Amino acid sequence: MGGAVGAAVAHWLRVSPRERQTLIAAGPGAGLAAAFNAPLAGLTFVLEELQGHFASTVFGATFAAALTADVMTRSLTDQLPVFHVEPPPLPPLLALPAFLALGLLTGVLGVVFNRSLLKTLALFARVRREWAGLAGVLVGAAVGGVGWFVPSALGGGQRLVEAVLAGHVALPHIPWWFVLRFGLTMVSYGCGAPGGIFAPLLVLGSLIGLAVGEIAHLVLPGVINHPESFAVVGMAAYFAAIVRAPLTGIVLIVEMTNTYEQMLPLLVACLSAYAIADWVMDRPIYEALLERDLARDGHAPDLQAPVILECTVQEGARFEGKQVHEIGLPDGCVLVALRRGLAELVPTLHTRFEAGDHLTAVIAPQAPEALAMLREGCERPRT
Repeated sequence: MGGAVGAAVAHWLRVSPRERQTLIAAGPGAGLAAAFNAPLAGLTFVLEELQGHFASTVFGATFAAALTADVMTRSLTDQLPVFHVEPPPLPPLLALPAFLALGLLTGVLGVVFNRSLLKTLALFARVRREWAGLAGVLVGAAVGGVGWFVPSALGGGQRLVEAVLAGHVALPHIPWWFVLRFGLTMVSYGCGAPGGIFAPLLVLGSLIGLAVGEIAHLVLPGVINHPESFAVVGMAAYFAAIVRAPLTGIVLIVEMTNTYEQMLPLLVACLSAYAIADWVMDRPIYEALLERDLARDGHAPDLQAPVILECTVQEGARFEGKQVHEIGLPDGCVLVALRRGLAELVPTLHTRFEAGDHLTAVIAPQAPEALAMLREGCERPRT
């Protein structure tokens, strides 16, 4: 929704293609800031996930948009954090191995979430070809039935998260809550109904965190006295594993819960969750969903105007070590800039790509296939 607003503003102002991309990027940052009272998280999300690099124009536009959105939201509602949490005491250093275990577990379960969601989307895509109406009726009836008996299982999950963060969910009940919310998220998003995965994954992360915290408390009662603090960390770690944006996850949860004392456990858990997901080469969920949408019709996207694509050559990518003339870019696709470290270069036919090079290309409407070519060439091949 934020990106759509940014695109509409760009259309009204008749800006250049680069300015249009900047406004489209700033929109989601403002939307996240408004939804979660988290302006810094909105900024880091755009820089870390949507852009993948720091650009002064994007930074300035997103910072202004996120700040304005947050001020407007707070003026219309309140200035309290989204989740009301009693700040737990600073955890001892001896508890860090437990937070490391939490990060490893959320990393594995994050990969499960991503792959399950993509398989569910593929399953519903096959069903909708012949039984679109019936599939919608069955999913709606099933979700409505669950909501009739367990109302807190539906919606954004704020009540459930607050109960988890307060430690009011017993350990034996956590697996059932997790399976229920996980299944509802899969079928609700997979059937194609309007909705998202941002809030549901935070609910699931809090459940994972509380479960690990309760178990750690049973094993080390003298060291870990506040298992609910693991629920806070679990939300950020699960976000880092699924979205592959650990900095955004940390900033988001700190702003949403106002628990700055958990910074060191957040760093440990998010880094380990990110490492596990990256080690198995699982694609970040938003990138995977974008590629699925682009490939859904079986052809390249229809570009209405020239677009600017920016990507980074990863280690082991197909472009690494090759010269510009060797990668076979189609007519209508021009590499206009290459940033290597602090140096900004204008690539020539004989410029050789290195891992870490940040490329900027302009793609004309007649060369839409260059979008996929550049993305695939810059990424590490998956095994």
